[in-house]
Amino acid sequence: MMQSFIVEHYLNSAIDVYCGGPDIFRGIVKACADNVLTLDNEGKLTHIAIDKIIALWAQ
Repeated sequence: MMQSFIVEHYLNSAIDVYCGGPDIFRGIVKACADNVLTLDNEGKLTHIAIDKIIALWAQ
């Protein structure tokens, strides 16, 4: 359910992702498949397990 929400509303958009703790992941949503969100931040890809996401918002 979260995967389809991300694809529908945020694909190719810049977002911040919070998974708990002090870190916030930033980047452009490049893909969301197999329960993994892929962000591109200046050419560096970050892969985040969707079930670990607490919140996300547009930059």
